[in-house]
Amino acid sequence: MHRPTKRLTRILACAAAVPVVLVVAGCSSDSGSDSGDGAKAGSEAKTSASTAKDAAKKVTPATYKSLPKACSALSKKTLGDLVPKGDSKAGASDDESTRDNCSWSSLENNGVKGSQFRWLNVSMIRFDSDVNRGSGDKLASAYYAKQVKDAQATEGAKSVKTEPVSGTGDEATLVRFDSTYKEKKKDVTSKQQTVVSRVDNVVVTVNYNGSGLAGEKTPDAADLSKDTEKAAKEAVASVKDSAKDSAEGSKSSTDPKSSPSASQSSSGKPSDKSSKKASDKPSASASTSASEKADDKDK
Repeated sequence: MHRPTKRLTRILACAAAVPVVLVVAGCSSDSGSDSGDGAKAGSEAKTSASTAKDAAKKVTPATYKSLPKACSALSKKTLGDLVPKGDSKAGASDDESTRDNCSWSSLENNGVKGSQFRWLNVSMIRFDSDVNRGSGDKLASAYYAKQVKDAQATEGAKSVKTEPVSGTGDEATLVRFDSTYKEKKKDVTSKQQTVVSRVDNVVVTVNYNGSGLAGEKTPDAADLSKDTEKAAKEAVASVKDSAKDSAEGSKSSTDPKSSPSASQSSSGKPSDKSSKKASDKPSASASTSASEKADDKDK
């Protein structure tokens, strides 16, 4: 009687043990699945980081890292031709390394024969390369196209003409038109010229207009166009020159030969040659004073 009871107990114990084994096996299987998902997510994260790194490498660095002063972009001779005895006015900018502009106005009074009015503006904007937005060149090219369209769509513009300009940066366009305004109850026709230029990641826009007042004849648009193109070429050249000056300055600051100690003799005193060169150069204050006197004389 005891033997069947023991045998039944053993059978029930074995039967109860079977689900436990299945549950353990199931848990082990789920754990393996989670581990696979984690490895997949980690792999995707690494791939994403690698893609972003590759994209950063593909963006071409911007050529120009700064801008020249817009008020110094044109030579005195050019300013004398375009805006005789004109006064300059620097525009407001929160960061002159990326955006700057300057304007000049001139009124040449010819007495009873009337007067000639001229207005000139030079503006510059620089674009840095960006992983998300693209290279500085690409951004500048898009802005260049927008500037041309804006000039063509100027309110009140009449007889709008557009033509390419050669030898001025990577791309340049001249937009010219006529506009009319009131001067002492009389209609005055103004000849407006705009040259938009791009040199790598910098866009230079030169606006120049002229009009005859008090009976003076309206200036010739073709002559004004030539003057505007000349100013645009000078402004673009100033951008290139500023980059060269910056590169040379950076090189000299890291060149041991250009350090102050390089110009000194073994005794620690400056050499006669370097002292002579220094004495031959006018001081900054003397140069400024001479410039102010020249300006006063012109006035």
